[in-house]
Amino acid sequence: MIDASHRFFDLPEEEKKEFQRRNLLDPIKCGTSFNVDIEKVHLWRDFLKVIAHPEFNSLYKPAGYSEVSLEFSKRTREVATEILKGISESLGLEADYIAKAMNWDRVRLQILAANYYPVCPQPDKAIGVPPHTDHGLVTLLIQNEMGGLEVKHKDQWVLVNAAPGAFVVNIGDQMQILTNDKYKSIWHRAVVNNKATRISIAVPHGPSLDTPALPIPELLEREGQAPKYIGMTYEKFMELQASPAAYVKPCLDHLRV
Repeated sequence: MIDASHRFFDLPEEEKKEFQRRNLLDPIKCGTSFNVDIEKVHLWRDFLKVIAHPEFNSLYKPAGYSEVSLEFSKRTREVATEILKGISESLGLEADYIAKAMNWDRVRLQILAANYYPVCPQPDKAIGVPPHTDHGLVTLLIQNEMGGLEVKHKDQWVLVNAAPGAFVVNIGDQMQILTNDKYKSIWHRAVVNNKATRISIAVPHGPSLDTPALPIPELLEREGQAPKYIGMTYEKFMELQASPAAYVKPCLDHLRV
């Protein structure tokens, strides 16, 4: 999957132009930075985002990309499903509770997001991706041999030294809402280097677009807690994350009771 993505980024700029889009849920889009409409400083990265589920979108070039990405998306959905089962059981719920509540089997949203970070001559003056949390339930991430993912731990940025061939799994905002803060989305960022190109592929898995995440009633009753968040459909939440409002305060803070 990493090799196939690398071949896409190696295509001539003219060939990639046809995939340049700006709408949030375009089935296939590539570009640079994060949100060029509202950013004051652009990011040191290119990206390719392909919606792989509920409808798989085929990218006809480079040759072989679609076949590889179709298999990869199927396998990562299986892994994400097992993770959701484990989280449900850890909360004392039936294994398929979260999947059912979030319409996981019907029309969950899965995106293949490939990030390309070229060699940066002044890495101390650039950023690949700024600090953020993921919008979905869980995100699976792989990367080439060049690390660059950092997570925030006790107000310090810590480099993630993932084992070769391993998935890094991030909890997303929808999971934090569902569990009423028992599981928390992780703040993370991508840094760049002056030695070699880094490629990462993040695969966020979310509920169906029209499904609002709400704190799980059984958990609230058992813990004697009030809900900490109001509901918002996943699509509206993604729009919020891509809006100027997300620069003012974190998306979750917009939903706090």
